[in-house]
Amino acid sequence: DYITKPFSLAELSVRVEAILKRQRQVTAPKQKSLVFDHLVIDPVSREVKINNQTVSLSALEFNLLRFLASHPGEVWRRSELLQEVWEYDYVDSDRVIDVHIGQIRKKIKTAASQPSLIQTVRGVGYKFEVPSNRQ
Repeated sequence: DYITKPFSLAELSVRVEAILKRQRQVTAPKQKSLVFDHLVIDPVSREVKINNQTVSLSALEFNLLRFLASHPGEVWRRSELLQEVWEYDYVDSDRVIDVHIGQIRKKIKTAASQPSLIQTVRGVGYKFEVPSNRQ
């Protein structure tokens, strides 16, 4: 990367972070698929399947689902999810997480009688929960 003088330290910092992020992505080891009964999340092909049917998710929805599924049972605040999943500093309301979670829930719902895999923890945030009879 090339920066002309004069430059601000903030710009330099952002550029260094971007280069490091690209480097980490290139050298990241191959990740295994996450399998939860009828749900399969493949981080390499970036596909989500339910009952062997591919589910269409946006890149952000996929990243959010993969992150939550990688940490089953852990509760995450909205601000933590923004920090972990968004690839830039998101400055608007953290309620954008609610919208994306709602979209993911609609797309991966397996049956009306089954609880949602992404649970709301009231007053805190969200967690990916696999019922014991499904894992």
